[in-house]
Amino acid sequence: MRHRQNKTKLNRTSAHKKALMRNLAKDLIKHETISTTKEKAKELKKVFEPLVTLAKSDTVHARRRVLEELGLHFNSLTPKEARLARAGDTSAYNVDRIVLDKLFNVLGPRYKERPGGYTRIILSSKRVGDAAETCYIQCV
Repeated sequence: MRHRQNKTKLNRTSAHKKALMRNLAKDLIKHETISTTKEKAKELKKVFEPLVTLAKSDTVHARRRVLEELGLHFNSLTPKEARLARAGDTSAYNVDRIVLDKLFNVLGPRYKERPGGYTRIILSSKRVGDAAETCYIQCV
């Protein structure tokens, strides 16, 4: 029986699905609009919206929970790179650091007064090859 099982499998193992959702969430934070299948977008919505809710309160605990949820790892900066980063040159940052900064400095304050519903799914055409329904998921 499938009682109280509300997550779709997406024909992947649990580790593969977790990695897929992490990568899609990072891309959505970075680009604010991505194209994917309808089923993946619906699952991504369940992962992304709690992250934005955490980002609304910029605390150390919230940052650590987002780091754990997205599996982010930072590269270590040399002292020279750290000085340049403090001055505003973020070219030495890896993508994970940029994603975390954007989530807490751009998206969190943007949705501070919004009680939920941070994403929008817009259906598009069927994919050539397997006729899967594709869509765009974007931040509102």
